[in-house]
Amino acid sequence: MDQRYGPYHGGPDPLAPPVDLREALDAIGNDVLEGSSPRRALRELLRRGSRNMRGLDELAAQAQRRRRELLEQGNLGGTLAEVRELLDRAVLAERKELARALDDDARFSELQLDEVSPSTAQAVRELSEYTWRSPEAAADYDKIRDLLGRELLDQRFAGMKQALENATDEDRRRVDEMLSDLNDLLDKHSRGEDSQRDFDEFMKRHGDFFPENPRNTEELLDSLAARAAAAQRLRNSLTDEQRAELDALAQQAFGSPSLMGQLDRLDANLRAARPGEDWGGGQRFRGDDGMGLGEGTGALADIAELEQLAQQLSQEYAGAQLDDIDPDALLRQLGEEAAADARTLADLERALQQQGFLDRGADGQWRLSPKAMRQLGQSALRDVAGRLSGRRGERDTQRAGATGEPTGASREWEFGDTEPWDVTRTVTNAVLRESASGRSRLPVRLQVSDVEVAETEQRVHAAVALLVDTSFSMVMDGRWVPMKRTALALNHLITTRFRGDDLQLIGFGRLARQLTPSELAGLDGAWDQGTNLHHALLLAGRHLRRNPNAQPVVLIVTDGEPTAHLEPDGHAFFDYPPHPKTLGLTVRELDNVARLGAQVTIFRLGDDPGLARVVDRMAHRVGGRVVAPDLDGLGAAVVSDYMRLRRR
Repeated sequence: MDQRYGPYHGGPDPLAPPVDLREALDAIGNDVLEGSSPRRALRELLRRGSRNMRGLDELAAQAQRRRRELLEQGNLGGTLAEVRELLDRAVLAERKELARALDDDARFSELQLDEVSPSTAQAVRELSEYTWRSPEAAADYDKIRDLLGRELLDQRFAGMKQALENATDEDRRRVDEMLSDLNDLLDKHSRGEDSQRDFDEFMKRHGDFFPENPRNTEELLDSLAARAAAAQRLRNSLTDEQRAELDALAQQAFGSPSLMGQLDRLDANLRAARPGEDWGGGQRFRGDDGMGLGEGTGALADIAELEQLAQQLSQEYAGAQLDDIDPDALLRQLGEEAAADARTLADLERALQQQGFLDRGADGQWRLSPKAMRQLGQSALRDVAGRLSGRRGERDTQRAGATGEPTGASREWEFGDTEPWDVTRTVTNAVLRESASGRSRLPVRLQVSDVEVAETEQRVHAAVALLVDTSFSMVMDGRWVPMKRTALALNHLITTRFRGDDLQLIGFGRLARQLTPSELAGLDGAWDQGTNLHHALLLAGRHLRRNPNAQPVVLIVTDGEPTAHLEPDGHAFFDYPPHPKTLGLTVRELDNVARLGAQVTIFRLGDDPGLARVVDRMAHRVGGRVVAPDLDGLGAAVVSDYMRLRRR
């Protein structure tokens, strides 16, 4: 048997990889670092989407485009045009037949046709008692009544126009019975007297009229009311002339006024049962293609569903959540790919919560969990590693004996590791990987993921103080996020690779304070005049004194001269240009950390000449150094300097 394989066309690829949580978390993390709340950052990600996933905004735009297409493709004059065409054809065929006849009755009939009203509805009514001589003309006139009946039913029950084409008297009788039984069921339901058995018996007799297979009376009401409301909106959308013509023509449907009576009764039942439906709206169609009543009603139902979808996808109303999006409506209106994209977005939101990247604090607010913070730190460190590996061929090296004694355990290599390779485990990993892929061969080719290092006990440890400027100038000049990512990268490196080191993050604006990584990540940029390096150095000195046996390291990231200091009463003094007292107290505290043996590096951001002069003198005074990295290289500069200082 010949088997052929090709691209999968049944919707989204079922073998596609799951949602990329790392990419999503990086995007959320960047927004949080810029000042968004985690919940808002998640919402922004869902709206924007990613490289491989359309967001809610694009799906909402697709729904709006589809709505515009429906309005621009057709117009609501299709039924009137079709009736007019049938009427003109019937009259023309009758005139031809009369022209061949020589009797006086034929001349009288010609006079009757000459006097027919130019109004389509009036002409159809005037010819209802006319005795047709032409069989073709009589057939076309009968088609008008049949068409009107099918159109009116198609407005309430989708598909009736096609199903009742060339209908027999028996078919019309069945429709009358269905409408009568349906109205009886709805009357009974409105009084609370119906039962599931009543519904089941109704569906047993007339279920073929309802292909959507409702399971109970409430579901039946939902589908019928939505369609009937769309039919009313179609009526509201007609011009006064079109509405009058169709109202008059409706009385000729199937040649029986009873149909309109049953439909009016049905509409009244549906309005009473579902008053919340949009019964008063309307649309302006601008296309060239005429639509019948049923087709126009279907278009209006689609438009209403698209408008509702666009609102659901916008998520701009209070209490909005992805579960509000109707997946069936999305599939009907926008197709399988759109439905799959929406499912992917919902899966992403659910996965971020279920896998512990987002949680609620004691105050009920969403926040990034410790697991998410580790992931953000890892991502930041990965970026730093990429930049370090490309810096003029420089590589981090470690002198023999500096890492400590082996513990006997091994683990996967990560950036920053300086421990010796576990050669046995590394080669074993490579062999197992190639065997699993069916590519066993010699020599074995190693990949980075195969490498394991021998764990060692740290012999020396460092007390590290990272002082980061949190004044408003950092926000204004685009240095806010690079500063935060730098701090997270260093924190991740120390907590995963150099666990014996003790890092303290200190933020300084008008005042300084110790910050946890999550506090720094969520720190909002505030209008905070003052760069209180004096207070930050006080806190750094306290940290170094708590670790008397550790190698002291002080790293300062700033874009401004010291313009504030801490007064004895705990208040901050600010002045610009820098006050001599502020500079004096800052230098004195810098001397104090130098006496503790601290190696000091100042990372100067920006090209301010005044800042350059001040930090150069300060660094020279304590034997430190100044680094002036660009923003993209800030993280690499800080991490590289940390590695350099701790090796000393």
